[in-house]
Amino acid sequence: MNGEDPFVAADCYSALTARIIEHIGFKAAYMGGHATGMMHYAVPDCGVLTPTEMIEQAARVAETIAIPVIVDADQAGESVADVYRSVGRYERSGVAGIHIEDEIAPKHSAYDGPLLSIPDMQARIGAAVDGRSDPDFVIIVRTDELYVDGGGGSGSLDEAIARGVAYAEAGADAFLPTFATDEQIPQIAAEVKIPVGNYGKLVPGMQFSLFTGFGTAAAARSHYELATYLFEHGELPPVAFGFPEKDALINQGPYDSIVRDWASRTDRPIRGAH
Repeated sequence: MNGEDPFVAADCYSALTARIIEHIGFKAAYMGGHATGMMHYAVPDCGVLTPTEMIEQAARVAETIAIPVIVDADQAGESVADVYRSVGRYERSGVAGIHIEDEIAPKHSAYDGPLLSIPDMQARIGAAVDGRSDPDFVIIVRTDELYVDGGGGSGSLDEAIARGVAYAEAGADAFLPTFATDEQIPQIAAEVKIPVGNYGKLVPGMQFSLFTGFGTAAAARSHYELATYLFEHGELPPVAFGFPEKDALINQGPYDSIVRDWASRTDRPIRGAH
């Protein structure tokens, strides 16, 4: 977050997709709530994915890769006590940081409610800060003030900036003004004196970008298309089987070596090639 170069944290929703992100060369991975809820529980992103469910998946991702993982923690619970406990559990799961938001459940739904008030959100941030033990654990605070169609915001740039300033004062390490435009980001960054990030491509004023959604969309679409083909034809095309990087991504070689060494030491039969 404090480096000279802005960075992209790319989409993952499982241990394997996180390993892919690391293998390709990204400096960080991002585990979004919509992606994880969709792929693991087949639920929408309206606040029904619980902290326990998200933490369980986050721990599997963090265990698998060495690069930092940023996790979407939604509101991290409905009360400040929930937030306090959830942040400690996220930290112990091994992730590098989370973002919490100022939405009110059921968010991103038919309910067209307002955002949490600034004082209440500052209290939520304070509970998150108190809940962590490691000062290097990053607490990113997201506002949906500029998320009008589907979020609880009104679209006011001045309000988004005011929230960013207030959230920084409450202890946020970074600020995420969802759906801020390329023109709005520099204006926000000039006023909010902590690193600013957003979704989408890196633009001036951004220190980090969270890219999400492409993995889940591609995986679900591919599975749907192949399942349809199987249903209609009774077989699958060759493209459905395997991919060249599979063995490297699941560490097949080291496991084969361990088993081969065990079999050799104990005079058990060994396959010629595997």
